[in-house]
Amino acid sequence: MNSRERLLMSLNHQEPDRVPIDLGGIVTGITKGANASLKAHLNIESADPVIDRIQQLAAPSDLLLDRLHVDTRYLFLSASRDWSDIALTDDTYQDEFGVVRKAAISPLDGDVLYYDFIDHPLKNAETVSDIARFNWPNPHDPARFAGLEEKAKALYEQTDYGVMVNLIGSIFEFSWYLRGYINFFEDMLLRPEMATALLDGMLEFQMALMGETLERIGPYLSVVMTGSDLGTQRGPAMSPETYKSLIWPRYRKFWDMIKSKTNAKLFYHSCGSILPMIPLLIDGGVDVIHPVQPLAVGMGERKKLKREFGDKLAFWGGFDQQDVLPFGNPARVRDEAKRLLDEFMPGGGFVFAAGHNIQADVPPENIIALFDTVYEYGRY
Repeated sequence: MNSRERLLMSLNHQEPDRVPIDLGGIVTGITKGANASLKAHLNIESADPVIDRIQQLAAPSDLLLDRLHVDTRYLFLSASRDWSDIALTDDTYQDEFGVVRKAAISPLDGDVLYYDFIDHPLKNAETVSDIARFNWPNPHDPARFAGLEEKAKALYEQTDYGVMVNLIGSIFEFSWYLRGYINFFEDMLLRPEMATALLDGMLEFQMALMGETLERIGPYLSVVMTGSDLGTQRGPAMSPETYKSLIWPRYRKFWDMIKSKTNAKLFYHSCGSILPMIPLLIDGGVDVIHPVQPLAVGMGERKKLKREFGDKLAFWGGFDQQDVLPFGNPARVRDEAKRLLDEFMPGGGFVFAAGHNIQADVPPENIIALFDTVYEYGRY
């Protein structure tokens, strides 16, 4: 059985030969620091560029992915011609939306760990008209898609990996990026017309960007990623009523468009505790949820999640990345990996990933123990 068959069989709630393994996506990736340490430990030499500046994610080489038995490969969009990276200082930059971010620097080696928000272009908006005047980036710029179709076709026809594109369609989260987190949550409660205007603008942008992408490569994809963080460690970030009235209808329109252009499975990423939202995700057409954050309230009850939702929803991730992976030892990592597999893999409907992006402080021995255990123990 090849990797693509393995992935799709599991996502169709059937048992393949083993659990499929993922690494390298925008929410299932590895930071440049962890990637460098892991390659050094394995004596792998390769030039792996940073493919996500905000999170400082590396594009892991095929040598590393093959060593970890990874069944997926990712495609990347290019930058639009209507935007160039605006460096405000040596450690601060502005993206194409006008969001400004500043580098968080490691106290150990002075390296950049990630970039965090320091300014939002719509933070001072007071009316719907202010939002209507926002200068949106051009989602149709052909420069974004240069060479994409050719690369997707080659990856699909010349390899047997599951093919994905590192584009995560986000409406809710990208909206608060523009407005600021507190401002946007106040809008949802006190000024819903402001929240609605911004959500509708972001929906239009994401529909256009994803639509252009799928027109070119939809037939080659195994999975399409969407998402926005809906949960905190202790519970949902908003009431289910607010989610259902403001956020969900726009995602449903987005998901319907995606499903009209590809037969790929629909993936939704949300960190945190999102139990009340899961039935709505299923009703909206979501096939897969990620990361199933086990230390968030309710999300560590894997047998219950599998029992209640496993016939309609596949699970992707699920490993404890907050405690076990960075702070455990290889033996503890292996034990937790076996528990995860015992609870999620029966009947298919499970894809393994580290839980979220592997951070710079994770020991390479733990990464190897994790992926090798899944490969060896995760057999049907």
